[in-house]
Amino acid sequence: MKELLKKLCEMHGAPGYEDEIADFMMEEFKKSCDKVERDRMDNVIAKKGEGKPIYMLTAHMDEIGFVVKYIDEKGFIWFVTIGGFYEPTISNRRVIIHTSKGKIFGVTGMKPPHIMEEEEKKKAVVAKEMFIDVGAKNKKEVINLGIKIGDPITFDQKYEFLHDNKVTAKAIDDRAGCVVLIELMKRLKKFKGTVYAVATVQEEVGLKGAQVAAFKLKPDIGIAIDVCIPGDHPGIEEKHSPIKLGGGPIIEYIEASGKGLIADPKINKWLEETANKYKIPFQTYVGSAGMTDAAIIYISQEGVPSTSIGIPARYIHSPVEVASLDDIENTIKLLVAALEEGYV
Repeated sequence: MKELLKKLCEMHGAPGYEDEIADFMMEEFKKSCDKVERDRMDNVIAKKGEGKPIYMLTAHMDEIGFVVKYIDEKGFIWFVTIGGFYEPTISNRRVIIHTSKGKIFGVTGMKPPHIMEEEEKKKAVVAKEMFIDVGAKNKKEVINLGIKIGDPITFDQKYEFLHDNKVTAKAIDDRAGCVVLIELMKRLKKFKGTVYAVATVQEEVGLKGAQVAAFKLKPDIGIAIDVCIPGDHPGIEEKHSPIKLGGGPIIEYIEASGKGLIADPKINKWLEETANKYKIPFQTYVGSAGMTDAAIIYISQEGVPSTSIGIPARYIHSPVEVASLDDIENTIKLLVAALEEGYV
């Protein structure tokens, strides 16, 4: 599982450009599933079992990223963000521009603080003031590298092991969820009904892939697997998030103060009872911000009873997200046990 997460986090897939991850998910699902396909949106849909109930479990493949907007005459590249950023995290970072000719490496640049006025230094830097430097002398050199308007851009960041079975990488949100889907379908043996594992696209820009997949599959039960912010580090109070890294998967009740998912209490009871029966640690959470695929699944068709399972992850929507491999493993165990017990 450690190596699987490493492979996925070091792949690149800004919203709408998830092909590398989708190809990989296809091959992994083929090892354990009855049927695997890609729909018109490029969601990867894996099926196991037959009949009712129909379970739909999702994890999104896309990561926050950028797209080339403009190339100036001096050879600097201007971009727009796709997905939710706290924009100061973008400055002075290594990035990769994904072109038809291959990967081009660059760095994000900005006005040096040494020549800023004092008032400028007090303001948070914003993306529209940043640019990408690939070392080119002029626009012609940039174009000759194969870079064009519309090319996707992602952070250039390696996956590393930390202390106490923790890891750091870009795109743990939500490649950790993709690992859960792969492992779930491998380990799932005796169960009733049909289980669809759906690796979705474009979650970071409006839950778009999950909406299309839910319309196609018409599930009876929806479960989104994503990450969730813990409150166990400086800068955040426990009352805002009682979640802890290493505390186990999170069963969510509310997303975005009800603007997102309001979880089905019967599904949550099933998951909690399963966790208690199998002595799997878990946490519960009510969120005031952020949504998962479950927020769109549960209002598809005539309504789909749904919930969201979170994996604790620090510093999300940055290149240095941190998660515990123990939490990922316990998320897999909980979902395997729950599906084999069956929802009644």
